[in-house]
Amino acid sequence: MKLSKFPYLVQKWILDNMKCSDLFLLSFVSKNLKSFIKSSQAMRFKSIGRIVYDIENMNHQSIYIPYESSEDVILRCWDISEKLKNDYFQLNVYGKLLDFQYVTCRYLMVAFNQCNKESVFESIHNYFLDFFGDTVKNQWIANNYMPYFPRLPNLSLILIFRGTGNDKGNMKKLENIISSSPIMEHIRMTFWGAIVTLKPESKFYQAESIEIGQDSLTIPVDLGYFQGTQAFFICYNCKTWDLIEFLNRWKSGEAFQKLEYLKVELPFGNEFRRTEILNAIGVKHIDEKKAPPPHTVPRICGWRFSRPNTDPIISHTYLVRETDNRVASILIKGGTLSFGVWNETEEGFLAMLK
Repeated sequence: MKLSKFPYLVQKWILDNMKCSDLFLLSFVSKNLKSFIKSSQAMRFKSIGRIVYDIENMNHQSIYIPYESSEDVILRCWDISEKLKNDYFQLNVYGKLLDFQYVTCRYLMVAFNQCNKESVFESIHNYFLDFFGDTVKNQWIANNYMPYFPRLPNLSLILIFRGTGNDKGNMKKLENIISSSPIMEHIRMTFWGAIVTLKPESKFYQAESIEIGQDSLTIPVDLGYFQGTQAFFICYNCKTWDLIEFLNRWKSGEAFQKLEYLKVELPFGNEFRRTEILNAIGVKHIDEKKAPPPHTVPRICGWRFSRPNTDPIISHTYLVRETDNRVASILIKGGTLSFGVWNETEEGFLAMLK
């Protein structure tokens, strides 16, 4: 079938109903077709939330566009040391010839020698920027077993750190990865029974978003040093005073100027001392007859298949920051504390009540 034989609207309708991964492959047919795809799909490409380079899994490295309940895999990546079948073909990707083949008639696979990975990913990334546009968010996911981060434009870094072995070894490995890398967009770290705290000057605390599972709010990651915008904690032995101190420091304007969302969860059916916390931080209350506005923001790192936004906070209690009169909704329900900062003063916030 020759696409150009059809009227423009028919051509566009055909492309509109193709997956982005298929459009990517189709773009290699000719320069004219690539240009037509880019122009006819410009609005669609601008609506792409993000492209994820999921390199953290040795056996399933892939590049995909995530959606709320699915993903569109653009490419699978493989080491060329693995035997290619005879049906591989070459494509010129931004000036570099790369070997491709279809895997079970489902995914397009690119194979390359690991020593060439830097130039290969640079070519692929530059092609994406040209094809999908430079407004699309690109995220690179790696872990402590494969801590490779290419330094490419418009590419943010996500680290998954799984602690194993002794505490000293974990801390040294984590600090080495963090110090040798650009500022992370998101860090996800699992609990390993640490006994020491990351230093206040660690670049870890400059990450835009963190997702941590650990014993307390201070070891090994001290929430009090966090400088980013979103924090998600599963805290196995959370001390009430640590939370009160954190919230009071925000209220006074002493710290956490960039914070927009905090969620702390207690596992195993434990619950927060709600009344004690709310009284200690001096919350204000909304009339129970009025409906408070829901607070939600786009997640910096919406994990694979996860909802793109934070869980809504609908609460009749709120805090006011003393330095600029900014408002934060706070909700404590059972073993979950949610805290969301509004881009509103108290006057503007109260005007939103129904």
